[in-house]
Amino acid sequence: MNGSLSCGPPEQEGIRIFAIPGIPLVQPGDDLAALIVEAAGSAGISLIDEDIVVVAQKVVSKAEGRLVRLADVMPGAEALRLAEETGKDARVVQAVLDDSNAVVRARAGVLIVEQSGGWVCAHGGLDHSNVAPEEEETVALLPADADASAAALRASIEETTGAAVAVLISDSHGRPWKMGTVGVCIGCAGLPALWDQRGLTDLFGYELVASEECIIDELCAAATLVMGQSSEGRPAAVVRGYRQPSAEDAPARSIQRPAEKDLFR
Repeated sequence: MNGSLSCGPPEQEGIRIFAIPGIPLVQPGDDLAALIVEAAGSAGISLIDEDIVVVAQKVVSKAEGRLVRLADVMPGAEALRLAEETGKDARVVQAVLDDSNAVVRARAGVLIVEQSGGWVCAHGGLDHSNVAPEEEETVALLPADADASAAALRASIEETTGAAVAVLISDSHGRPWKMGTVGVCIGCAGLPALWDQRGLTDLFGYELVASEECIIDELCAAATLVMGQSSEGRPAAVVRGYRQPSAEDAPARSIQRPAEKDLFR
């Protein structure tokens, strides 16, 4: 993979997706927008209006200091019980519980919760990878408000470059009915989250009655192909040429299915 992907449905003139190379390891307190813009400039990438900048959740969390040293965590009774049930480190379980609204599923090797931001995912999105040297035993939580994080990055990038971009924050989530993780959106600024196609017609004139396309998840999944998920060191990418179906912005939280409409919870 060379860090670039070209694709697009027939109605699009063409979509280009390319990673921004050279972003250094992010530390708490870093100006992430400045690091992205500087790396893009060094790579000869000029951000332009309607670009979509996709940023990996991990670097957002690190810049915002959403880190937990496991040595500082004291597990409580519920964490100890769940640690025994799941076979996980009780300190990790406590860190997950501290950033969760509810436990959805727990069994050997599995702990699925509703994270404080409303995302239902394994370990509440808590992650060890690409956070700190292993001996430091530091984990990263999801951003406290990823939509606000996306909005702040968008405003800062536009102030620096003059380009009216959209920003998506991507995380890797598993699916309950399929193997493997996929990039999904947990923070959005400058795009509609869903494309409501109800009322449109198909090729044969049939009116669509239940078609809502999750644009932001599709864009994040596509960007993940060039960003990678392990040691690639490419935590940001640009999607260029996508023509959004509406001018109405919506936060990523708007795609969360309410618990009362969840048939499996």
